[in-house]
Amino acid sequence: MNAVIYSTAICPYCVRAKMLLEKRNINYIEYKIDQDSQKFEEMLRLSSGRQSVPQIFIDEQHIGGYDDLVEFDMDGNLNNKTE
Repeated sequence: MNAVIYSTAICPYCVRAKMLLEKRNINYIEYKIDQDSQKFEEMLRLSSGRQSVPQIFIDEQHIGGYDDLVEFDMDGNLNNKTE
């Protein structure tokens, strides 16, 4: 299971999302959209225009923001699955 998280330098929900992913032993790539306008445009395109951060993708599936990630986890979808 691999994750991508689009974040900004100052974003408490981004920190929480990364902590949850780490707790579940899920590797992630982080893109800071406040430092890379191309990644911001990519995030907009992939998330159907959502501008809030974090925007989280797991195995190329758009999960949404932090609250969506928590719900995804509560549904048992972040259980540590070995590849």
